[in-house]
Amino acid sequence: MRLSSQEEYGLRCLLRLARKEAREPVNIQEIADAEGMTPEYVAKLMRVLREGGLVQSTRGAGGGYRLVRPPADVTIWQALEVLGGDFFSDSFCDSHPGQRRDCIHTTDCSIRALWRGINTMLRSALSGITLADLMRGSETLFAWLARANLEDSAAGTAMEYQRFGDVLTRAGARE
Repeated sequence: MRLSSQEEYGLRCLLRLARKEAREPVNIQEIADAEGMTPEYVAKLMRVLREGGLVQSTRGAGGGYRLVRPPADVTIWQALEVLGGDFFSDSFCDSHPGQRRDCIHTTDCSIRALWRGINTMLRSALSGITLADLMRGSETLFAWLARANLEDSAAGTAMEYQRFGDVLTRAGARE
């Protein structure tokens, strides 16, 4: 499983905008320079993000891009859906029938069940993480992930927190 470059760089562009929230719009050249990308690629990503309803553009000399919603209201899952779609879409099986017209595993497919389950877990986990959470920094995220892994191992169950930020708050209160 891999993230596409469009998903990775698109998230980086969104984070760049999130850091500038409530200030002047951020132009393509500024994003490109800050993120080490070409202006053409940033323009393509911003078009995808605009068409996906995550950013808005302002034309003119002082123009650029802004988030449509506050960073705390944009989940990573929403961003990845706009940038690349679901990890496993319902149409996946239609494009992998082997040499036949239709897949021979239409009624009982453990592989399809696996990918659907992984897709559901990813959606659940990434729907609880927002751009605002990513702005907290890598050390905070690493600490949370390490703590969550220990808690999962001790409890023997998957964590079920509604929001990543709630976990970070709880983790900070325990230290």
